[in-house]
Amino acid sequence: MTYDPDKHHRRSIRLKEYDYSRAGAYFITICTYNKECIFENVTNSEMQLNEYGVIVENEWVKTAEIRPNVIIDKYIVIPNHLHGVIIILDDDRDTVHRVPTFEQFGRPTSNSIPT
Repeated sequence: MTYDPDKHHRRSIRLKEYDYSRAGAYFITICTYNKECIFENVTNSEMQLNEYGVIVENEWVKTAEIRPNVIIDKYIVIPNHLHGVIIILDDDRDTVHRVPTFEQFGRPTSNSIPT
């Protein structure tokens, strides 16, 4: 399916006042070029990561190994994208800031999770 701006009206779900360069927990989606299904194959009626899917998974996990201020939480590699939660720690204080809760949308916040 090709992108048609008259049909596809995606709006950003980013919080306008939130500084996404801050430490915190983030839900990430990374898609393949043209949303091609290249990460999995069907084997015995089940989806299995292929060599490309294994590379994506290994590199995603390696992110935390090579960056001491990153924690990889839950993630899944599916045929044409990866969903994952990445936690970026504040190097100066070893604290993690939370993304604003539903009740706090629109209001700047500096909440942190105690360590």
